[in-house]
Amino acid sequence: MESAVVVPGTQAIARAAKLLRLVTSSGHDGASLQDLARAAELSRSTAHRLLSALRAEGLVDRDESTARWMPGPELFLMGSVAAARYDVTALARDIVRSLAVKTEESAFLSVRRADETVCLLREEGSFPIRSFVLSEGVRFPLGVASAGLAILAFLPDHDVDAYLERHPDLETAWGRSHGARPLRTRLAETKERGYAVNAGLIVEGSWGIGAAVFDRSGRPEWALSLTGVGFRFEPDRIGDLGRTLLAHAHQLSARIAGARR
Repeated sequence: MESAVVVPGTQAIARAAKLLRLVTSSGHDGASLQDLARAAELSRSTAHRLLSALRAEGLVDRDESTARWMPGPELFLMGSVAAARYDVTALARDIVRSLAVKTEESAFLSVRRADETVCLLREEGSFPIRSFVLSEGVRFPLGVASAGLAILAFLPDHDVDAYLERHPDLETAWGRSHGARPLRTRLAETKERGYAVNAGLIVEGSWGIGAAVFDRSGRPEWALSLTGVGFRFEPDRIGDLGRTLLAHAHQLSARIAGARR
């Protein structure tokens, strides 16, 4: 067996990248050094050193009045270049808006990034009581939020098996309902139904449903989802919401397939 090749500096890069993802997922208010260090499983001194290096490159910034860390201006420039290849928000924006208008719930577009989903778009519905579990930049592991559950359900079985093997900590991090057995049950239900249902498993009383959006090769790489308070997702209404969600997801999949690259 060949010995593993260790590339010098990769640990520091991985740690810095994890901090960068945590900062960008913290929203407009940013995150404290203590919270970032804890989430990244780093000492405060190591986290501060890496964040300072990222700040020197313009990748993160620090609000001097609150001492909270936020995305830096260089990320905007990098994102603008990457968007030309990876971003589908221009194709999806009117579809997400239509979904919010027709259902009166908050509607979202999320993208798969490795073993996570990242929210790209949020459109508020007209119903005055809303769920704020999800917003632009927020990440969840696949299989946790409804968007990631929908994506995971339509991946090949061997990919699902490999994902669960890589993440035996889902139950510890997200509760017993995210153990392998109940998660596989929800995946099977999602595949049969066509869309995923999250019955308040992240925040009690906050429900979500999600439908996968497929690329030209038929892989689930995005998802549309709706979130709202639990009493808005009664069994009779979920069916109507699910059909509306699927129709919009099919529309976006067709639009992506027909788009020129």
